[in-house]
Amino acid sequence: MPWYEEKKNPGTYFFKINYKDGNGEYRQILRRGFKSKKDVKAAMVAVQDEVNKGTYLKESTIPYREFMKDWLNDKKTNVKHRTWENYSSLVNNHILPKRKNSNGKVVGLGDIEVGEIAPRHIQDVYNLLIEIEKIQKCHTLINESLKQARAWKMIRDNPAELVKRPTAEKKEMQVWSLEETRQFLSAAFTDNLYIVFLLALTTGMRQGEILGLRWKDVDTKSRIINITQILNHDGKGFDVGAKTVAGARAIRLDEVTMKALETHRTKQKEKRMEFAHVYEDMGLVVCTKFGGPVSPRNVNRTFERLVININDKLDDQRKSGEKVEDNLKKIRFHDMRHTHFTFLIKNRETPQAIAERMGWSDTRMIDKYAHIRPDILEDVADSFGKSFYSQGS
Repeated sequence: MPWYEEKKNPGTYFFKINYKDGNGEYRQILRRGFKSKKDVKAAMVAVQDEVNKGTYLKESTIPYREFMKDWLNDKKTNVKHRTWENYSSLVNNHILPKRKNSNGKVVGLGDIEVGEIAPRHIQDVYNLLIEIEKIQKCHTLINESLKQARAWKMIRDNPAELVKRPTAEKKEMQVWSLEETRQFLSAAFTDNLYIVFLLALTTGMRQGEILGLRWKDVDTKSRIINITQILNHDGKGFDVGAKTVAGARAIRLDEVTMKALETHRTKQKEKRMEFAHVYEDMGLVVCTKFGGPVSPRNVNRTFERLVININDKLDDQRKSGEKVEDNLKKIRFHDMRHTHFTFLIKNRETPQAIAERMGWSDTRMIDKYAHIRPDILEDVADSFGKSFYSQGS
């Protein structure tokens, strides 16, 4: 059972063990990367003991990239399509690709054999991805996949269990004030997708929930809409239910938003008559002129275009000497959901009422928004001051 010191890397050690497998064929076990003579000897003795007892497990030589193709394909059977798309994106864009870090070291798990993945390889990936919000989800995917590999006896131990779960850097959320919200809605009023933006801002619905909403899910008398299906990210299919169990909820609309929704329906019927010869009625609240679902990509493009147009117009007015309001803050479509949340907080809604409206299973999600709006804290301070100091007057 010889062990050796690495010639190209003095101070590190490796060992080799030759043995016969169950078919009588000669095999060799090679392990590298030990930091001391004590470690290499201990590992060598442990492996030799397994060989002698017939319990030695030959770890998989399949590249992690190939293993993950099968693993992701298996995931399709027990997660929603939207969730599977997110998993695939994280795996293919962040976990597998080879890239160089700031020290010139090649990082990425895709080309490493499943049985050769070490904690160092995984930690290097985390160090490179520390700035992305979903680094913790990357850890979950790596850990779950290697846990499965161990269960299938492709590896002896799960190296991800030895790596500390990373902490994601929280990016500051961007939201609009009430004035900015009105500014945007005023400019978007004549756009075909106006109702999409209005619902996002007045209900806090997610984009997929709005684009998957059907007229049969709208109760105009009680002003209630029910979230029963969502449109996929690719805009080609629907998932029954919502993103989460709590997401399948009923949302009550205010009177103005309900009237806007009824006006939208009237316009939609007129369009339907115009394109009756090619119209496919899917019962959607938001649809193309032919009745099909609207692409999320087109919604995002329209949203960005409207914001740019507002600011371009303000810049032109400013150049001509006019005194105008500040440019509209650039936010993402999803930030309109965050914006709706801040309005609920300012209106002093209860945590339980907020959680139910937003589709959260409990009130802990509210903590995520703790520092989203400094002016909310100012309102609280002003309200307290008026109450406190008015007592003596």
